[in-house]
Amino acid sequence: MREKINEFKKLSWKIRSCKKCELWKTRTHALPGEGNIFSKLMIIAQAPGHTEDREGRMFVGPSGKKLNVLFEKAGISREKVFMTNLLKCVLPHNRKPRPEEIETCAPYLDREMDLVDPAIIATLGYFPARYVFKKFGIEDELDFPRVCGEVFSVGAKRIVPLGHPATLLYRGSLEGKMVENYRTLRRLLDSV
Repeated sequence: MREKINEFKKLSWKIRSCKKCELWKTRTHALPGEGNIFSKLMIIAQAPGHTEDREGRMFVGPSGKKLNVLFEKAGISREKVFMTNLLKCVLPHNRKPRPEEIETCAPYLDREMDLVDPAIIATLGYFPARYVFKKFGIEDELDFPRVCGEVFSVGAKRIVPLGHPATLLYRGSLEGKMVENYRTLRRLLDSV
């Protein structure tokens, strides 16, 4: 247990001080994952937003408020979840991540996945889903966003692609469907 905590501290320091790509020049904070490192559920989003970059914390901006609502309605305690990003730095002008940025940053996510070893991996949005599906050899099954809320089994792992909570900021009509998709996570947690 202590070893896992120490490994996370080392990894967090590496992430916070990273200068492996050009994104370090435009960020305020590089964000390592946060939450319960012993969780059965890992949430993987694309990258920190501007509020997260400024505050140095995961999901504290407008999309974080939407995520909290989704968690609450699904019966999931945020404190019991581990949350992280595919990219650890904010993307300028909310642009899409570039392949070389993903390639450079993904080893941090891979290490977080190894350390947490979650039974359930939920991806928020297309790019994290694409990365995780490729990592687990099921990329042919990724028909995004049609597959949102579906459960994909890879060995003992359950992978669930979900829409990003930020979607609700401009398409509030999707809340009912998204709540149901997040309730899938609750059911999976109850079964592991």
